[in-house]
Parts: sequence; C-alpha cells; structure tokens
Amino acid sequence: MKIMLVDDSRTIRNIQKNVLKQLGYEDIVDAEDGVIALRLFNEQVPDLMIIDWNMPNMDGITLIRKIREINKTVPMIMCTTEAEKSRVLEAIKAGVNNYIVKPFTAESLNEKLTQTLAKTNAAAGA
Repeated sequence: MKIMLVDDSRTIRNIQKNVLKQLGYEDIVDAEDGVIALRLFNEQVPDLMIIDWNMPNMDGITLIRKIREINKTVPMIMCTTEAEKSRVLEAIKAGVNNYIVKPFTAESLNEKLTQTLAKTNAAAGA
C-alpha cells in the first residue's frame, strides 16, 4: 500500500513516517506542499493520503478539491491543528474521508487509518 504524506513540516512528516512504519506500512512518499503533492499524485496515485491543512503554495483544502476533481475514490485523511467544527465540515465537504487533529498519538493515527480503509473498502465492495 502506497501512502502519501503532505505536510510543510519535515518533522511532522518524519513522525508520521515513523508511526506508519511501526504499523507495517513501508511504501511512503511525502510532499512539502500541495503543488508537489498534486504533481506526485498525477505521476502515481497513492492508496491513501494524509494531508495537512496549512501549507505554502497550495493548502490542503485546495489540494483535496483538486484531487477530487480527478479522483473520487482515493482515501484522504486531513491531519491538522484546525479543530473548529466549521473547518472539519469544510474538509468533509471538500472530500476527506477522515480527520485527525495534531498533536496525534500513534494509536489515534492507527485508528483513523483503520476506520478510513474499512469505510473505503466497504464502499468499493458495495
């Protein structure tokens, strides 16, 4: 399974990578903003994306909207400090499958991954 991490913080991407590797995920690509992520997405569609909201060049919500224009099914989790209900609803309307607020624990990230993959697999099988 290929997972793409999109966050302008190298530290956050490294933390996410370490957690994912502990969970058994090895095929991980990362991007520091939405522009790079969109280019990588067009080169090879990942099986799942974890996207930050606030980034330079192209923010996460814009990236999600652009990806949903070309791909309705790739699972996406918004991972951000934005915890207000209106922001969560905006992200859901844009097309995210799940939402996790920073700082996160390995357990909470694993839970969101499991939930998201179960939902998208059930939808694909239906």
